[in-house]
Amino acid sequence: MRNALKKVLLVCAVVLLAAAHAPNVYAQARIDITRGRVEPMPIAIPLFPGNTEELKQMGKDVSEVIAKDLERSGLFRPIDQKAFLQDLTSLDVQPRFADWRTLAAQALVQGSVDMQPNGQIRIAFRLWDVFGGQQMEGKGYGTDSGNWRRVAHMIADLIYSTITGESGYFDTRVVYIAESGPAINRVKRLAIMDQDGANHRYLTDGSALVLTPRFSPSGPEITYLSYFRNVPRVYMFNIDTGRQEVLGDFPGLQYAPRFSPDGNAVAFAASLNGNSDVYTMDLRSRKMVRLTDNPAIDTSPSFSPKGDQITFASDRGGAQQIYVMNADGSNQQRISFGAGKARYGTPVWSPRGDLIAFTRYGTDGNFYIGVMKPDGSGERTLAQGFLVEGPTWSPNGRVLMYDAQAPNGGKVRLFSIDLSGYNQREILTPQDASDPAWSPLSP
Repeated sequence: MRNALKKVLLVCAVVLLAAAHAPNVYAQARIDITRGRVEPMPIAIPLFPGNTEELKQMGKDVSEVIAKDLERSGLFRPIDQKAFLQDLTSLDVQPRFADWRTLAAQALVQGSVDMQPNGQIRIAFRLWDVFGGQQMEGKGYGTDSGNWRRVAHMIADLIYSTITGESGYFDTRVVYIAESGPAINRVKRLAIMDQDGANHRYLTDGSALVLTPRFSPSGPEITYLSYFRNVPRVYMFNIDTGRQEVLGDFPGLQYAPRFSPDGNAVAFAASLNGNSDVYTMDLRSRKMVRLTDNPAIDTSPSFSPKGDQITFASDRGGAQQIYVMNADGSNQQRISFGAGKARYGTPVWSPRGDLIAFTRYGTDGNFYIGVMKPDGSGERTLAQGFLVEGPTWSPNGRVLMYDAQAPNGGKVRLFSIDLSGYNQREILTPQDASDPAWSPLSP
């Protein structure tokens, strides 16, 4: 499915670029995302016109996906199209900025969908600063008609990055465990979808139990733990080709390994001789190195973005807490010190390196998703519930996704929330869903 995308000519021909990029030109159309909770920016996204009924429908779909991507981020508020005063029938039509200012729009997205002589479609757009009356960005993408949704995500990413100054996360996918059946005989299948829930499909048939999927840094490959014929093994699955192979036998493995940033090694927890410790394995030499050696339970390792440190969970101090150590196992330091007997687990390092996400079980009986700095300072709670766990980061480190179960064995669902803690969104899935893993940005 996605292997075709590698063959697609995504012609990012630079078009319509603004002549001036003085810092003060876009003063109105910038979002400062360092201020915590941000008031969403009003943005106008008209339908992308096309010269046939098919292209008109595609233009409508493209503009809707862009608007929904930006709105879900919590940083943008698309203006109702019924309020628009100008009909932008093509990219050659100059916006009447006074009309858009009347609607309080700070940014305007103008686009088009055209058929090319070679049979491909061309989706182009301009991003305007309404108050400055200047173009901020503009590009055209040539591709097959079946890839319009991905192009829409790419445009949303470019709009997001232009206005916020950080990379987007819309052209990404999420792999997770789809669950069905009674609690005593749960069927767990590997599933994948776009970050907005579209293009959903199953990767395994449910005949073997699968757990803990993880993306590789290269993107199209994932690892997961499967109990085929009741034998636990770690498998590598190429999403583009459908090829599956055994990554290796990890004696006493507890969870699927997490990759190092360069993809050449994995960190994992294994129980050897009845004791759980953290190990790494070089995927080229298959050499294993033991990093922790403690009578306690050490588990859930996660590399820092630079690969020079690893965070993990351990109950060596009594209740389970979060620790950080160098990638060679030296300098092991506890960083979580919750009040009372709070327990911490599933630490995951942010792609930006500035935060570690975690699950916390409080003395009040609730679970929490939170973040803290790598030295343990600045702990903040983002989400809470009867059972919330399994945080995974968007590739830009701005948003977390996790699973949450309702009380009394209720439905298990996926949610996302940004670092402000105010923009919680459910990601709809056909069945119960758990243990999400967010992909890197698509190449």
